[in-house]
Amino acid sequence: MQITLSRARLQVALLAVMAVIAGAGLAVEVLKPLLHLRSQSGVVPLFSLSYEQNVPTWYTSSLLFVCSLTLAVVAVGARRTGTFVKHWWGLSAAFLYISLDEVVEIHEAASSWLDLGGVLYFSWVIPAAAAVAAFVVAYLRFLSHLPRDTRNRFLLSGGIYVTGALVLELPLGYWTERAGSDNLIYALIDFVEESMEMLGVNLFLLSLVDHLAVQGWTIGFSPAAPEPRPAAAPRPA
Repeated sequence: MQITLSRARLQVALLAVMAVIAGAGLAVEVLKPLLHLRSQSGVVPLFSLSYEQNVPTWYTSSLLFVCSLTLAVVAVGARRTGTFVKHWWGLSAAFLYISLDEVVEIHEAASSWLDLGGVLYFSWVIPAAAAVAAFVVAYLRFLSHLPRDTRNRFLLSGGIYVTGALVLELPLGYWTERAGSDNLIYALIDFVEESMEMLGVNLFLLSLVDHLAVQGWTIGFSPAAPEPRPAAAPRPA
């Protein structure tokens, strides 16, 4: 017997988990000043989207890691046709790096390279924007080769993710320099930013599942066959 995972159910499950995690993050930030919740311990640092090394961080990192593994599966399948195999592996490696970055915050170190202010308060956005632009140029031919629906879904999910991860860092940096990070406005901007990142990754994972389906792949689970029972001993005559 084989159990096949429904794409529709997968979508509902992914988006439901995202909604719960994002909603919990927003709730603790809104309730923090009302209930005088502590910022250094308890539910706030555990669920807030403005903190690191907590539930939202590990959720996003795990989701990115699953995308990396799925892209590796696509890359292995692409070896049969020899089409853009290196590009698929490159995407897998990029998502693996971003997954690690979510946990260890590698990109934060880039902010020490430039001492800027205003919307560039988080100055790591400059090298990050350059890297994204270079990545897009390198993948233009790859994108044009994809089926139209797959390409559009990749671009949509990627646009949502980059807008959250990169573009919204500009108003967040401006507000951080002006009012600091321990306030509700900062938390709301960060909520929108992190939620867009989560949504972008979820949509990209779903687009990969759709792409695998087009290529003839199915996601299924085959339970282990039950061990045979020992034959019963013959009854004495």
